[in-house]
Amino acid sequence: MDSTRIITIDGPAASGKSTLAKKLAQKIGWSFLDTGLLYRALAFAAQRAGLLEKGPEELGRFACQLKIKVLLEKDRNRVFLDGEELTDLLRTPMISRAASQVSAVGQVRSSLRELQKTLGERGNLVTEGRDQGSAIFPKARLKFYLTASPEARAQRRYLELGKDSGPLSAILQSVLERDHQDSTRADDPLVIPAGAVKVDSTDKSLESVFEFMLQKAISVFGVICK
Repeated sequence: MDSTRIITIDGPAASGKSTLAKKLAQKIGWSFLDTGLLYRALAFAAQRAGLLEKGPEELGRFACQLKIKVLLEKDRNRVFLDGEELTDLLRTPMISRAASQVSAVGQVRSSLRELQKTLGERGNLVTEGRDQGSAIFPKARLKFYLTASPEARAQRRYLELGKDSGPLSAILQSVLERDHQDSTRADDPLVIPAGAVKVDSTDKSLESVFEFMLQKAISVFGVICK
């Protein structure tokens, strides 16, 4: 199978990458990869081992020793660590913060890079993240860069988290901090991938963005929708 039969969706925090990637994969019958879940699994393991407060060198060595397995499904990913399924343990705010921390470590990113490439070898994959079209799958035939204003993204995250979200101002500050971290890290920083279709969803509905992306996929790959 052609490994270029991949759709990458990159973009900053709370831009809608996961929701749209999953929806697109379901519609065209391809697999879906949530790369953030890999970093969450690693963060969960590091927290359980008491290593989150250690330096990047120790976190990097720890990451290289882990055996992470991912089962790709059209509506979700299942993640296993040394045979133990972690999928339902990885969506807490605490793990989200820890994942942000470990994802900035170069050796951590390197340890997960080959796993992601392996998952894309067979093609027919919709993958989302912050380095998919630039560093992981630079030869993907269709790349999107999905963005929105920080204020719009903070508002979406606020509505997503509900009563446990905290004040909107704090969420906006968190979004801005994550943007800075992602765009300035030394290893695989967040950039607009070469050849990517940029989509600013600030004033667009999720459905209109999805329809645009779907039509692009149909025109590039000739896929038949499910």
